Amino acid sequence: MTTTDPAQTPATPRPWLVLGVYCAGFFTALLDGTIVNIAVPALIGGLGATYDQVLWVLDAYLLVFTVLLITAGRLGDVFGHRRLFLTGVTLFTAASALCGLAGSGGWLLAARVLQAVGAALLFPQVISTILTVFPGPVRGRAFGVFGAIAGLAPVAGPIAGGLILDHLGWRWIFLINVPIGVVTIALALIHAPAGRPAAGQGLDLTGVALATAGLTAVVFGLIEGERHDWGTIAGPISIGSVLVAGVALLALFGLWERRRGGRALIPPALFAARDFALGNGVGFAFHAGMMAIPLVVVLYLQTARGHGPLETGLTLLPGAALTALGSAWSGRLSDRYGGAPILAAGLATLAAGLVVLVLTAGPRGGAWSALPGLIVIGIGNGATYAPLQQVTMDGVDPRLAGAASGVANTIRQVGAVVGLAVLGALLSTRLSAAVPDEAARQAALLPAHLREGFLAAAADGAARFSPPAPPPGLGAGEAALFRRLGQEAFTTAFTAAMHTTLLVTAAVLAAAAACCVLLLRRPELAVRRG
Repeated sequence: MTTTDPAQTPATPRPWLVLGVYCAGFFTALLDGTIVNIAVPALIGGLGATYDQVLWVLDAYLLVFTVLLITAGRLGDVFGHRRLFLTGVTLFTAASALCGLAGSGGWLLAARVLQAVGAALLFPQVISTILTVFPGPVRGRAFGVFGAIAGLAPVAGPIAGGLILDHLGWRWIFLINVPIGVVTIALALIHAPAGRPAAGQGLDLTGVALATAGLTAVVFGLIEGERHDWGTIAGPISIGSVLVAGVALLALFGLWERRRGGRALIPPALFAARDFALGNGVGFAFHAGMMAIPLVVVLYLQTARGHGPLETGLTLLPGAALTALGSAWSGRLSDRYGGAPILAAGLATLAAGLVVLVLTAGPRGGAWSALPGLIVIGIGNGATYAPLQQVTMDGVDPRLAGAASGVANTIRQVGAVVGLAVLGALLSTRLSAAVPDEAARQAALLPAHLREGFLAAAADGAARFSPPAPPPGLGAGEAALFRRLGQEAFTTAFTAAMHTTLLVTAAVLAAAAACCVLLLRRPELAVRRG
């Protein structure tokens, strides 16, 4: 007579169906973080919204989503992961309908904030459910599915947005979420296990207030820093003072959590496991580097090389497809060999892909010139998402799954915001330094009376990440020459700035790969047979 080890048995009869349902909600929420980017001109024209309002439609989603993840993860532990998932999907679906029906910029902004709250509530429950539903020997495969979605959604957003805008209009960018959300809710009610909230756990409201206020200040400062030139926002309030206040509040949060012990919003037991701490450090570096890459490449393809949004999305698609396929495969490899060696290989491949991109993507040539690097990056991405999740979460007590998921995802989101701020500033600084020399070379080919204006327009364009526009009143021939030489100067300068930014990013990812050696030394991460 054979017996089944309960530790090797899924917690529900149909775990893969449950994962599929949860990933549908997760994919939709993640997609909405990028799908709106391509609709900025349509939103300005269709709603009569100001440019600042539309920018906040984008930034508010990122801000609210990031700030609420820790609290949402802990709420899953307290009230049950399915309950929080259903609450999040319901709120996200209702908010999507409100976005689609918006009659003004303010209405759309308020609805986007509600969308972000829903997304933050549902997101940590996906990882928590993987941890509680799937036994260890197949958990890597489940994280592989998660990684495939996480890698595909950011690239699918601009492609899906372009297709919807071309055929249905901007409102359907949001309304398409409604039927998906309704089906997801119905399937989750039928198939997802209800689970049992952890007994004796309450919500640390003081910790929630300190963490939310601190994260809001830090993330707001990082998002808004460049827009305010890292200086004054209003009166005595500056980006620096906001960031300092945020760090101080987070320090107070840390002291408060130590006093709370096991009743804390972030239980200290989470960081007692070295894998969790190291995995989050690697995750921070990975997201700091990876979130900046699409921004830099999209600017290169669209602004510097002049390709349209749909063509840009299609150029990125092969790498995204390899990320999705590789995530599923690397999950299986992680189950067999352990997550750490696969993670190290993935990060090293990512760094190599960035070097290939620097060598192949120049100021001339078609979009295809970026493909070799993007393909290597896609392979590296695919070998990173699943093992990163596994290495970080494997040693976590399932009773703390929600808190662990919230913390891990918050650290990665903050890493992404830091990466966008730091690498965006590096790109801007290098571009501003390179444009004057390139503009001076091109200005020599213009008539003398246009040279001074050309140099000024080139410097102004660099600050706005765009080529210089010809001044009004020029004849057709002079305007065309001005535009062509301006584009040439901008493209050459931007490519040089991009190369520097990508090489710095490669160094960050290579350092993260080296940190995985610390994980490889752990006996429990030795080669697994199965």
